[in-house]
Amino acid sequence: MNALRTTLLLGLLSCLLIIAGGAIGGRSGMTFALVMAGVMNLVSYWFSDKIVLSMYGARQVSEADLPEFYGMVRQLAISAGMPMPKVYLIESDTPNAFATGRNPEHAAVAATTGILRILSCEELMGVMAHELTHVRNRDILISSIAATIAGAITYLAHMAQWAAMFGAGRDSDDEGGGGIFGIILMAILAPIAAMLIQMAISRSREYGADTGGAEISGNPLYLAGALRKLEIANQQIPMNANPATAHMFIVNPLTGSGMMALFSTHPPLEERIRRLEEMAYGPR
Repeated sequence: MNALRTTLLLGLLSCLLIIAGGAIGGRSGMTFALVMAGVMNLVSYWFSDKIVLSMYGARQVSEADLPEFYGMVRQLAISAGMPMPKVYLIESDTPNAFATGRNPEHAAVAATTGILRILSCEELMGVMAHELTHVRNRDILISSIAATIAGAITYLAHMAQWAAMFGAGRDSDDEGGGGIFGIILMAILAPIAAMLIQMAISRSREYGADTGGAEISGNPLYLAGALRKLEIANQQIPMNANPATAHMFIVNPLTGSGMMALFSTHPPLEERIRRLEEMAYGPR
C-alpha cells in the first residue's frame, strides 16, 4: 500500500509538471518541461549524495575513528542484508541523522555529534536502523526524484510569472497552451500543489522507514525513545538546515507550527511514536 501510494503521488507530480509546461508553451512547453526534469533527475541521481554531504561539512569516518558507532552500523547492515554503507560525522550540536545515496551499493549514513552525545546505544541503534531502511527501500532516490520534479515545477512557475508580466501566453492557445489566465493560475497554484505532493511522498516513506527500522533493530521502542529525545533537543538547539534537504533527516530540522505543519516533510512525531508503541504492545 505504501509503495502504491508513492507511485500514484509520483505520477501525479509528473502530470503536474507536464501541465505546468503546457500552460506556458503548449506542446513545446511540455517537451521542455520533460527534458528539464530528465536532466535534473540525472544530476540528482549521480551527485545528490556528494552535494548534501558537502553542504553539511560531513567527514567520512572509519572504524578506528568511532569503533562503537561504526560497528553498530555494520551489524545493522548485516541484519538488514545490505552492503556496509559509508559512515559520516557532522560537527553539530543539533542531534539528527540522515542517509543518502542512489542505492544500497552506493549509500552513506551521516550522524551529528549531537545525536551521538544524547542517545543511548539502543536509541541510536533504532535511528540508524531507520536510516538503513531508507537506503534499502531506495527512499533516497524516490525523494530526490520528487524534490527534483517539484523544483522543476517551481522553476516553471517563476518563468510563468515573468511571462505573465510581459504579456506572453496570449497566443499560446494555438499550441494548446492555457493562455494568459492559464499561466497566471499555474504560476500561483502549481508550486503549492507540487510542495504538498512532495511532502505527502516524504511522509509516507517515513512511516515505512520507522516500521522497517524497528524490525531491523529488534525493538520498536528503541526508535520511539529516540524520537522523544530528538523532538525536545531540536526545539532547544535548532539546526541551520537547507529546506531542500529537510526531508532527509530522521526528524524535521526546521521548526514550524500551525499552517507550517501542513508543509512539513515529516509526519507528526506523536503519530510516529504511537505507531511504534503499537508495534511493541499491540493496539490499545
